Amino acid sequence: MSKLPGDTFKPLIFKPKEEFSGANWNGTEDTFTQQFYEQNLSQFWRPEDVSLQSDLLTWKLLNEQVKKAYSLNLLILTFLDTYQGDIGMPVVSRSMPDTLHQRKAVINWMAAMENAVHAKSYSNIFMTFLSTHEIDELFEWGKKNKNLQAIMNLIVGQYETLDQMNYLKKYSPEKVNFSEEEFLTAQWKAMVASVFLETWLFYSGFYYPLYFYGQGKLMQAGEIINLILRDEAIHGLYIGKISQEIFAKFAKPKQDELTIWMQELLQKLYQEQEELSESVYDPVDLTHDVKVFVRYNCNKALMNLGFEPQFEHEEVNPVVLNGLNTETKTMDYFSMKGNGYQKMKSVALDDSDFNFNKDKINK
Repeated sequence: MSKLPGDTFKPLIFKPKEEFSGANWNGTEDTFTQQFYEQNLSQFWRPEDVSLQSDLLTWKLLNEQVKKAYSLNLLILTFLDTYQGDIGMPVVSRSMPDTLHQRKAVINWMAAMENAVHAKSYSNIFMTFLSTHEIDELFEWGKKNKNLQAIMNLIVGQYETLDQMNYLKKYSPEKVNFSEEEFLTAQWKAMVASVFLETWLFYSGFYYPLYFYGQGKLMQAGEIINLILRDEAIHGLYIGKISQEIFAKFAKPKQDELTIWMQELLQKLYQEQEELSESVYDPVDLTHDVKVFVRYNCNKALMNLGFEPQFEHEEVNPVVLNGLNTETKTMDYFSMKGNGYQKMKSVALDDSDFNFNKDKINK
């Protein structure tokens, strides 16, 4: 009888630690983590709290090319958010020393927001605007698009490398064939990929929803993007601050080597992002504007990592910059653009709802 794969599996034996530690929030691990913790919690929101029904009429009036570009754009964001939540943030958290419980908590919170809130929000928009068949076609497009898949490989590849090293350090230390500096290098590279994703690729993908939002169109979908923007802003900033701590530990020759590596990754991502932008935005004649926004956000990501901007200053479409503003807004009753988002309100039915007053009905 042939053996099943499980017949040859030898489970790892847990090696008891000398001591475990608990998360003591009465003290601080650094000068900023608890502030990021408070900010993350204060911004918490649920996709189901945002009603999209009022956007339906506007959506129906859009031409098919515009609808397709808008949908593809959100599909790209869905792919990026999914893997940032599935592996990106979790692997960075796992790479932290076991004693840094507060940092792990903040990063794990951000990981949950990426997939369970952000990616789910895009699905809610899809379900409101598109048929099941159209949604399925979108996801198939994402699986087959060479530029999107190349971007995913460039980013997720850094996460996978760090994940393997995390595993060996924790469960098979006898097989570790890398130095502490090599581990810190992989950790830093994963954080660079994370910040590029959060502050550059995500933000660049917000162009089209912000383009409508800044004009007072598709406002509830725009409110969702606005809420996601607030999250991504602090995600990129937090991981960027930690990456700068790690980078400072390297000697100057190593820093120069890593800077060259980062520039090479940037150029690869930029080329794929350019081509991806062309495939999405050429049909709606917005590619030039989008590429300006791509370069603008790349500079922001570099600054989060502690580096100088790569691209010259260019004027970003003011309509998009208007939508990019996440500060509290004065409520506009007609467009529903205001200081926050409209929550759906639901009330459970009870027996009294079925006690009809005949006199009132006759009136």
